[in-house]
Amino acid sequence: MEKMNVGLVHEVLSLTLWKKALIVKLGHFRREFALPDRLNVLLLKHPGIFYVSNKYQIYTVLLREAYVGSELVEKDPLVVVKEKFGELMQEGLHEYNQRRRLINMEKRRKKGVPLARVDEVKCKRRRSENADSDDDEDGDNKPGGLFDPEERKRFYKVLFDDDTS
Repeated sequence: MEKMNVGLVHEVLSLTLWKKALIVKLGHFRREFALPDRLNVLLLKHPGIFYVSNKYQIYTVLLREAYVGSELVEKDPLVVVKEKFGELMQEGLHEYNQRRRLINMEKRRKKGVPLARVDEVKCKRRRSENADSDDDEDGDNKPGGLFDPEERKRFYKVLFDDDTS
C-alpha cells in the first residue's frame, strides 16, 4: 500500500508544472486516492524521491529527480514565461525606485537643500546601520530584509510558484 501511495504522489507531482505541490493541497486528494492521514510522514520516509521544504512555514514537497540544485531540469514553456515575467517585474520595480529617487532629489534641489548634505546624511545612516548590523539582524534594509533585492526575488518566486502547483 505504501509503494502504491508513493507512486501515486510521484505521478501527481510529475504532472505539475513545477514538479512540486503543497502538502496541504495533496491532502485534498486523501479520500479519493486513499492516501494516509499522515501524508507528510510518508513523504519524509522517502528522501531519495521527495524533498520536503518548510520555507515560509509552508510545507512543500517536490520531486528530487526533476531538479538539479535549485534549477528545474525540463522547463515547461509556461514556466519559462512566468520566470521572464518575474524578471520584468523586478526590472520595473528597480526602474520605478530609480525614478522616485531622482524625483526626490529634484524636489530637494528646488527646496534649496544641498545634495552634498543629503549624501552625507545617507552615508552617516549607512555607517550607523552597518555598525548596528552586528547587533540587530532584523533590519529591513540589511541583507535578508524585506528590501533586499535577493530576498524580494525569492519572495516573488515563491509567490508565483505556488499558484500553479
